[in-house]
Amino acid sequence: MTNYYIFTQYIIGARAINCWDLLDGIMLSISEIRALMQDLESDRVERTVSFKEDKLGPATCAFSNDFPNHKKPGYILLGVKDDGTVSGMSIGDEELQKIGNVKSNGNVLPQPSLTLSAVHKIDGGDVVVVEVQPSDYPPVRYDGRCWIRIGPRQSKATIEEERMLSERRSSLAKTFDTRPCIGATLMDLNADLFKTFYLPKAIDAETLLQNNRDIKQQLASLRFYDLVHDCPTNAGVILFAERPTDFIPGAYIQYVKVPSTEIIPGIEFEKVLKKCLCLDLLNIDEFIQSVIIKKSLIQKADSMREQIVYNYPLWSIRELVFNAIIHRNYESNAPVLIYEFSDRIEIKNPGYLFGQVTRSNFPNVSDYRNIEIAEALKTLGYINKFNFGINTATKYLRENNNPDPLFDLSLATALKVTIFISNDWPGR
Repeated sequence: MTNYYIFTQYIIGARAINCWDLLDGIMLSISEIRALMQDLESDRVERTVSFKEDKLGPATCAFSNDFPNHKKPGYILLGVKDDGTVSGMSIGDEELQKIGNVKSNGNVLPQPSLTLSAVHKIDGGDVVVVEVQPSDYPPVRYDGRCWIRIGPRQSKATIEEERMLSERRSSLAKTFDTRPCIGATLMDLNADLFKTFYLPKAIDAETLLQNNRDIKQQLASLRFYDLVHDCPTNAGVILFAERPTDFIPGAYIQYVKVPSTEIIPGIEFEKVLKKCLCLDLLNIDEFIQSVIIKKSLIQKADSMREQIVYNYPLWSIRELVFNAIIHRNYESNAPVLIYEFSDRIEIKNPGYLFGQVTRSNFPNVSDYRNIEIAEALKTLGYINKFNFGINTATKYLRENNNPDPLFDLSLATALKVTIFISNDWPGR
């Protein structure tokens, strides 16, 4: 038996991803893979010949939840039939791309940890092994549904099973936003906002119809309430508290407009956004469109026609502001700062590069300081895919004839990005 590696590039949005990014960690031998194929009763193995998301998504979700609490990865064997025999199919770039999409498209939340093996030749067919690590942030959902495995059976979790996953998370929580906000209570949250605005976007309609959980259980199922400590998590406070800065002083956004290219005495305009993030996201979106983005008519040099030009592309400013909100350090007392000068916009968020992100691999590698805040922005529709915000912003800036964004990585406790005005803007 031989195994071989595929080397290619996938173009996703504006980012080129080497296949080596995916084939980077599973060193199972052929004999170990055969053992997984033949263990038909295991709750850590799924066999399939389907690359459809409605097959891979629930399996990924179930292994991420690790309901039996093995604290070991689960394996999806692609190209293997239910009886443990190889299907004989060929697996190429298109199939591998579909696996990568399960990780990045945001339908499995929180984002799963997946690793792919090489493509192995076994018994005349291709086999790929997908390793799924247990999540530190259960319950994990696919398309609003929580899936688990008990033995070889995969099914939607019951209310009690979800509660068990929520309570387990309290001992696993590693990021600030998943920890309990000691001192806050349920009364500090805007429960109506959560139930009427957020919950229908996060949970599928069928589950909601069967839902007889109380508000604490509903919040806990989405990692906004800690049942063990009987208080909201920091993410719950940031997103839904009536006064989030009472508990997290830096949880706000400050905008300052300066009528020149440098900071001078006497600012032109200032606005502070201090409501819960779930509401402030709406305010930020409207504010960017109505206050920051401007358009002008100019005469095209090669004709008599007029052309509409924009100082900044809306989607680029949105992406970079939301990027600051997701990645900022909420343990700092400093807000997210947005300075608009006459020739540029500067966005500065407290908190330096996080986790596996370094100066040498930024922005092509991403990690999340605030996994729940990132998930909330995906659920509410403010980001479309994970890991592509900066590249998407750069793409739109180029299309609008703005220079590429400039990232200042020299600050020890903050990250600053500068967005320069369009080269087509009058008076530039």
